[in-house]
This record gives sequence, C-alpha cells and structure tokens, in this order.
Amino acid sequence: MHGTGAMADVVADAYALGSGDWAMEPVARGALGQIWKLTRTHTTDGPAGGPPGGTAWAVKELLFDGDEEQVLRESALRDAAERLGIASPRLFPDRAGAYLTRLGGSPDGPRVKLYEWVDGARADSRDPEILHWCGRTLAALHRVGARETGTPDPWYERCPSPEDWARLHSRVRRAGVPWADALGRFVSSSAGELARHVTPSVADGVPAAGEEVVTSHLDVQPQNVLVGPHGPVLLDWDNAGPTSAGRELAQAVFVWSGGNHFDAGSARRLVRAYREAGGRPVLGGPDSFSMLFATSLNYVRVQAESAIDPAVTPTQREFASGQVLASLRDLPDPNSVARLAECLESVW
Repeated sequence: MHGTGAMADVVADAYALGSGDWAMEPVARGALGQIWKLTRTHTTDGPAGGPPGGTAWAVKELLFDGDEEQVLRESALRDAAERLGIASPRLFPDRAGAYLTRLGGSPDGPRVKLYEWVDGARADSRDPEILHWCGRTLAALHRVGARETGTPDPWYERCPSPEDWARLHSRVRRAGVPWADALGRFVSSSAGELARHVTPSVADGVPAAGEEVVTSHLDVQPQNVLVGPHGPVLLDWDNAGPTSAGRELAQAVFVWSGGNHFDAGSARRLVRAYREAGGRPVLGGPDSFSMLFATSLNYVRVQAESAIDPAVTPTQREFASGQVLASLRDLPDPNSVARLAECLESVW
C-alpha cells in the first residue's frame, strides 16, 4: 500500500473505527499478504458502531485475489474453534458486513481484512507445553471440522508434473534469474523423488482408505502462533478448508519437531497430546506426509512463477526470489521423513 498515512484513514473509515489520528506501519510479510499495524494515536470520540474500541488493529493486505466465500469459511471455523477454547484474533466485518474489503473504491484497490491486534512472542517449538498445546489444538480443530467436509484443494493433493517443471525452468532461464541453475538441479534430481509420495486423499468425492477428511486450519506452524499473557494464540486462518486430518497432523509433526533434523521426543510429545485429546488418524510411512511434499513442491513452483512475473511489483518479485532459494535449501527429505514416521510407531 502506498501513502500509508492516507490509507490508514481509509481503513478506519471502511471499518467504522471512529475519528482520530491514524498511523499504519508494516510489521510482517508472508506469502499471501502484508500485515500492517493500524494505530489510533489520538481520538476525539469512540468507535462509530464498528469493532470494539481500542488503539491498535491488524490489517492484512492480500497480495493475491481474495475470496469472500473462503473468508466466511475462515470466520466460521475460527468461531467454532473459539468455543472449544482455541484463542485467535477476532476478524471484523466492514460497514457493509463484508469480511473482505476493497479499499479506495477502485477495482485495483488493495483488498484487506481487519483483525484484533494481538501482542505476544513467537511460539518456541522446543517448549514441551507448546508442543502439548499444538497436539491438543489440532485434535480440537479436527473434531469441530468433522462437521464440514469436502474435497481438499489441489494445492495439498497434487504437484507439478515433470513437463510442468521443464516449462517453468525454461522460462526461468530466459528470465536470467541467479537461481535458475539451482532450480534446474532440483528439477532433474529430487523433484521427482518427492512427487512419488504425493497422492490424493479424495477421489471422485470419496475419501481414500484410512483418510478422515475434515475442515481445518491448514497452516499450524510456529510463526503462526503467538504466546501472550493468556497463552498461545493461533493466527493466519486464511487457508482454512477441507483436508485429510492425518496429513495435516503429519505436516505439523514434521514442522514442529524440527524438520529434516527432527527431535524424536518433540515429535512423540505432540502426537501423544493429539491422541490423548481424541485425535484418531495413524501415520504410516512417507506417504502419510503427502500434504507436506505437495505443499513444498507447489510453493517452489508458485514463488518461481511470481519471481519472473512482470505483472507483480518489484518488491513481490524480490520476495519470491528469496523464497525460492530458501525453499530449495529446506525441502523435506524423504529419508528423514521415513525416520520420523518410524520413530512415531511406538505412539499408536
């Protein structure tokens, strides 16, 4: 967003936050959007029928087209999870009752969502209490999400074909980006190995054998959890939707236990908490981690495409280039995943 001072006033008006002097500063950047802190520095009256009064809110500027139906799904799951004790920032509607707002009255204006501002420190994935919380939280999400099912998005179920990778690599080479050779080495080596573990959990609307399909958060990772004075708060519900409960559990175990260099004790602690809280899926070998492999491969593809897309801003292209390099260095290793699955056998 350009002209953040003026844009702060536009946001405050769109959400009926009342009069005052407004300031907005960037605080975090992710693959889907930019987070801004909107602050009321001075006021002469309270909110005009908008969200509860306060001095700060979180504004999420979406860098890709948003979907009101998706935002409603996010809001419904968040509200249901809150009734089970899962804390998360409140999502506020604008004056018209919409949760996704186009600012400035222009079709090209930024699309934003407004949340309650939450103070806290990033969750420490080595903390036993946090790991226990993560396991319980996933089980609660899967319990409440069992009421709404569907077919998972291809992002979690499929990955680029060898032909897709070849075409992308050709475009990347023509663009002359410095990581073109690194992408080429990945395409000719490990991309196919990772893809072998990607399979659909639902075919023709029917879950595969052993799959429990639920609606869930789909992005429970340490950077999306803040620990405040009242405990952990789960952020970033943008991806909420149908998923295999077991596959989401598998991805969470990998991420929270340390990835390729996982700590077996941390992995078991999370899974035990999940099982004790009523979670039912059982993880087997690397194929149980299909969602992990699919999202890792798709993330490399999408960021590589964004990095050479002339239609996005230079800032977005620069961010995407950095994400390609970081992702190629940190892809899940099937051998490590197999060892992780083996270390969990005693938990089931």
